[in-house]
Amino acid sequence: MAKGWTKSDWRAKPRVQMPDYLDSAALTAAETQLGKYPPLVFAGEARKLRKQLALAAEGKAFLLQGGDCAESFAEFSADNIRDTFRVMLQMAIVLTYGAKVPVIKVGRMAGQFAKPRSAPTEVIDGVEYPSYRGDIINGFDATMESRQPDPNRMLQAYTQAAASLNLLRAFSTGGFADIHRVHSWTLGFAEHDKAERYREMSNRISDALDFMTAAGVNSDTAHTLQAVDFYTSHEALLLEYEEALCRIDSISGLPVAGSGHMIWIGDRTRQPDGAHVEFCRGVLNPIGLKCGPTTTAEDLKVLMAKLNPANEAGRLTLIARFGAGKVGDHLPRLIKAVREEGANVVWSCDPMHGNVIKSSSGYKTRPFDSILREVREFFAIHRAEGTIPGGVHFEMTGKDVTECTGGLRAVTDENLSDRYHTACDPRLNASQSLELAFLVAEELLAMRVQDRRIAL
Repeated sequence: MAKGWTKSDWRAKPRVQMPDYLDSAALTAAETQLGKYPPLVFAGEARKLRKQLALAAEGKAFLLQGGDCAESFAEFSADNIRDTFRVMLQMAIVLTYGAKVPVIKVGRMAGQFAKPRSAPTEVIDGVEYPSYRGDIINGFDATMESRQPDPNRMLQAYTQAAASLNLLRAFSTGGFADIHRVHSWTLGFAEHDKAERYREMSNRISDALDFMTAAGVNSDTAHTLQAVDFYTSHEALLLEYEEALCRIDSISGLPVAGSGHMIWIGDRTRQPDGAHVEFCRGVLNPIGLKCGPTTTAEDLKVLMAKLNPANEAGRLTLIARFGAGKVGDHLPRLIKAVREEGANVVWSCDPMHGNVIKSSSGYKTRPFDSILREVREFFAIHRAEGTIPGGVHFEMTGKDVTECTGGLRAVTDENLSDRYHTACDPRLNASQSLELAFLVAEELLAMRVQDRRIAL
């Protein structure tokens, strides 16, 4: 990590996408209170995740990162956490079969409360309000009072994150994650009349599990079949919150972001001399860096040097987000920049943020076909370049929402209003998420076949 770094150094750097709190005394009080709370995650967990991500950089593991676009105070419930966790487990089993390597499960959960916005204000019913920036900052209701940044919301976000982590840890180790139980749910999905193409893969997974059971490897004899490692992540956008939860690791003596196992820097906040890069460069956690169409090779080289000066494996994940049809314009030049620096990175694909459109019905949506196309382009370019596609990053939910069009259940523009519940960006629903996992698994299987042919 950076020598001479302190967790408040970001305050001397240019800041963007952060609120201006009107009550400085209330802000100081909230930060002081947060500073007394225990960290939400621990340094040993972050170090373990880094080791697993180092394997993903070598193609010996695969990263699945997914969850809510912005967690909500109003929508918070045990059922919502359970349903999203369940779908991520289903996706992980399918991807494990396709990749033939362990899948690292990282949720956009227990911390994804803040969102960058394209404009500081928005017009609702003819009235201009401050933009909604996520429940940790202000309220969603269209009133001037609700839209004022309130530092006490950080305390509520912490409480919700702590409760979410408590439940996730119970689900991870208490039997809910048993691989046979999870796959039985996936078999139910494959019985859908339009899911025939996925049925064969589901049956092959069943055969593999039956063989393991016959060989004496089952949930009673192998702990890894009934428990999983599950990590949390979020965009480190609200730096007052991040600083307050930053702690010193008692083993290494290094700072650790206690707000989540992995934090990332967004495409709007990746200024090399900005506040967000300054904070993230000093903590030992794995760091994600969103790379969009405006990311230059020069900036990427500077950012890699700042965020991972020792070029440590598993430290830095580059999350590509270009939009369908644009991956070929941008990903090869960034791969070239990484090669020129000899940088050790994990390449991950975010096919969500570059594919937002406004539907004919007026709703913001993401076409499933565009999401899938960007994933395929991501894999195709890595095949052509001889580099390793190390993961995927989705905004999704376990709820049966209608926010992205397409998929097996063919959500249309007219269906969007049925269950459009997101506070910010449209998410894949449970069915679309699992379908996408099958399609990514097909890409991974194709890469393995190609690798074997090259080896021969």
